[in-house]
Amino acid sequence: MPSSWSNSRHEPRARVVSDLFGVIGTRRWEELIELALRGCASLSVLTTVGIIAVLLWGTIAFFEHVPLSRLLLDTEWAPLSAEPHFGIGSLVAGTALTTALATLVALPLGLLAAIYLSEFAPPLLRQMVKPALEVLAGIPTVVFGYFALVAVTPMLRHIVPGLAGFNALSPGIVMGVMIMPMIASLSEDAIDAVPHGLREGALALGATRLRCIFSVVLPSARSGIASALLLAVSRAIGETMIVPIAAGQRPQATLDPRVPIETLTAFVMQVSTSDACDGTPAYHTIFVVGALLFLMTLGTNVASHSLARRARRRAQ
Repeated sequence: MPSSWSNSRHEPRARVVSDLFGVIGTRRWEELIELALRGCASLSVLTTVGIIAVLLWGTIAFFEHVPLSRLLLDTEWAPLSAEPHFGIGSLVAGTALTTALATLVALPLGLLAAIYLSEFAPPLLRQMVKPALEVLAGIPTVVFGYFALVAVTPMLRHIVPGLAGFNALSPGIVMGVMIMPMIASLSEDAIDAVPHGLREGALALGATRLRCIFSVVLPSARSGIASALLLAVSRAIGETMIVPIAAGQRPQATLDPRVPIETLTAFVMQVSTSDACDGTPAYHTIFVVGALLFLMTLGTNVASHSLARRARRRAQ
């Protein structure tokens, strides 16, 4: 029998063995990839657990020296002074004030930008403006801080009487400009996800285009818009650089945006760059403030994801 015949007889068997090893190798690669993906997911979870553990350890150490009643009822915040005070309400008031000012600026501007991009802008202009908004969101916050200090504050002092050199109004406005692209981009996605049949039905019933937008489209996209707003508020709460540069570092429980204030994040930066000794109550205050910031941002993020899930269910 010729050798070519014998080789042809063994070729199918060799091909089966090769395919079998190929399947086994593919399965091994899939198992390795799945294991690597599980490791990445576990790493993020373990990092979060580690952060919570560190914050919890420092918070417990703080409450061993300072009672909770003193933290909540004291009217002053001066943990680094010779006679320390631990009234965290001053920092919470400053954070709430700047966040509220930023929201008042960012919500109408971002929502109007989203409406224009989704309902009125030509496709080419929309493709150009949306990346520009994302570039604006990527500007370092220290640049925003110095812009608020050297440009916005001097301009506002000619308009607002009694405005101090360091104040809450200027960083609040600039923080609103900073988070506006987030609201605009996410709200535009939510508005664009509204079925076109709702628009066509409203227009067929005689509604004007503006009436259709404000009476049909925006109510249908309210979950997505609220989710975008909460994410932007979470970003404003955690902002670190703008407020210390332009608002000063004077903790006081006030709702007057013309005076200097201090926020939770600004205090963490202040203590981190000070000479506070490890193990002292003044040092452990950063863990209490960090835990409070963690809870605030966690609450806003959970609410945002809940609203986003509700919006996806309605879209389906």
